[in-house]
Amino acid sequence: MEQNIIKSTTGVVTNILSLARLGDSKLWIDYDEDADVLYVNFGKPQKADDSYQENGIIQRKKKNKLIGLTILDSSRFEK
Repeated sequence: MEQNIIKSTTGVVTNILSLARLGDSKLWIDYDEDADVLYVNFGKPQKADDSYQENGIIQRKKKNKLIGLTILDSSRFEK
């Protein structure tokens, strides 16, 4: 299993770098396995004042700036 993870790392790193460039200098990622929810925060996690959901992905904004994503049923993206 570890070898499969290592082989898929190149695409994952590219996607993570793209996400990191959307926000502040730090990218915080947390996964709640029980709820199957992936949290991606651009900068230190903070409360949003607006949000928009499409296809189970919640975009969270503060002062009209994207501060994070909440990805519901995130295991559906596994190959």
